[in-house]
Amino acid sequence: MSNNGNSSGSVLLAFMVGALAGAAVALLYAPAAGPDTRRKLAQKAREGRDTLEAVVERGREAYEQARKEMA
Repeated sequence: MSNNGNSSGSVLLAFMVGALAGAAVALLYAPAAGPDTRRKLAQKAREGRDTLEAVVERGREAYEQARKEMA
């Protein structure tokens, strides 16, 4: 079960990608003008990128901490 940490990271990443894809589809099918939809989609993409960067940074920090504890 030593692969459990990697598995939960994969699940989290899959969830984030799925959430972003769902938000993009919802925005594309929402009844709004083209420029409004594109602006909302761009905003959600930036928010998703920021969230993903934060998750990756936390993962790196957790990895480094675990590495130091094992040394």
